[in-house]
Amino acid sequence: MSWLDVFSAVCLISGALSCLLGAVGLLSFPDVTARLQAATKPQTLGLLLILVGTAVQLDFVYASGLILVGLFQMLTAPVMAQLVGRAAYRADSNRRDTLVVDELGDRIERERRVR
Repeated sequence: MSWLDVFSAVCLISGALSCLLGAVGLLSFPDVTARLQAATKPQTLGLLLILVGTAVQLDFVYASGLILVGLFQMLTAPVMAQLVGRAAYRADSNRRDTLVVDELGDRIERERRVR
């Protein structure tokens, strides 16, 4: 067993654990914004670790495709979380008492006064 095999195994196991912890957080957190954190950050990290662990074992041609998958995930996950978070805020699905700073609420209130 070479050091690449060990590195690959550590990346795969760490990625799987990160995805598992993200899923547990998704089920246990109380509101939409906290669930979005659990749905995006550990899941993205877990996927990237799994892709790195897999890419180490593959030829460069196949590994380059995995790099594209990782880049696509890193670009789309934050955008999706932002859009879902804004929609949840506008639908009043957030717990306002847990917010420390409510910048979006101030902005929406200014927009309503302008109209």
